[in-house]
Amino acid sequence: MTSHPTDHPHDDTAPTDITARTPPARSRLPLTLTPVLLLVVVALTDLLTPDWLHVSTVMAAVPVLAAALLPVWATAALACAALSVTALLQMVAGQLGRPDSDVVLGTLAVVGLASLATCSLRRRRERQLRQVRSVAQTAQRALMHPLPGRIRSLALCGVHLPAESAARIGGDFYEALQTPYGTRILIGDMRGKGLTAVGASANLLGAFRELADREASLAKVAQGLDERARREIAALDGQGTQALFTERFATALLVEFPPGEAVARIVHCGHPDPLVVRAGRVHAHLPDRPGPPLGLGDLLAAEPVATTVPFAPGDRLLLYTDGFIEARDRRGRFYDLPAHARAHADRPLPAMVSALRLALLHHVDGDLGGDAALVALERLP
Repeated sequence: MTSHPTDHPHDDTAPTDITARTPPARSRLPLTLTPVLLLVVVALTDLLTPDWLHVSTVMAAVPVLAAALLPVWATAALACAALSVTALLQMVAGQLGRPDSDVVLGTLAVVGLASLATCSLRRRRERQLRQVRSVAQTAQRALMHPLPGRIRSLALCGVHLPAESAARIGGDFYEALQTPYGTRILIGDMRGKGLTAVGASANLLGAFRELADREASLAKVAQGLDERARREIAALDGQGTQALFTERFATALLVEFPPGEAVARIVHCGHPDPLVVRAGRVHAHLPDRPGPPLGLGDLLAAEPVATTVPFAPGDRLLLYTDGFIEARDRRGRFYDLPAHARAHADRPLPAMVSALRLALLHHVDGDLGGDAALVALERLP
């Protein structure tokens, strides 16, 4: 975790992003031992069964399993071990040299070579996926500026967790700016995955940085972002990419904290409702007139509208993407963000965010199904 406001009481720019990588899932050691265990079980079974029953042909599964789980050298070693053990078993049974014995050994040799080729191809694809994932994560970190620890009387702390799979890396983004109209926050989730979604998120963040400092109305900022998203869709369609609008829109929340007022103005653009934490209680802020997602403003007869909610000293606001509420455990149960927020509501803001992050990773056993981002805000005295 990086530094937070309590560490830098006089530094308004101390970043409080928690963007550490997700920890690896549980150890794969028991899984990788499966081919060795299978080899031992087949050998013992063949020795203990009657002479008329031989199960040594099951040895062909050993290199196949190894190719799916282990590196090339281990696959080669187990393929040779399976062939050697099978030859010894047939020698003990007095079958070595018979035509059926030659067929079995020949089959094991062919399966072993095929398993080596398959393992080599799998490892190459894994390296390519790691490279793509690294590029996407680097792009994500580059487009999002670290959140300042404090802006005026507002404390901030954010967390961004990329998906474990390269194919599931999405376009979650957030930004916090100090403008002439107060502190303005944007959090959003671009539809789609991969570098395309990351690039579209970068365009929206660039537009927000420009509009937030220029437009006095937060609703106008949201309208400008919607227009930018629609222009991008039109440009992509004009290039012949056949990009459907359903793959280009973004859900978003825009929040404004005007100076000298104990309120927050919120514009909903198809995004999950923020959580208000007040006096240990947690409830979702439901908009009276939710606006359409960014990029779909011309399809829905609704314009973004800012709603005002009280935000006194000590109050907190949690903004998050769907990765925090749609994450499932092994039983298919969703992560209960309001319950966890309620359990840690009395802790300092950075400790609360860190606890929510750790609880999410524990819930999914370290394997996120998609990106997850959260921004926590607290009004200071």
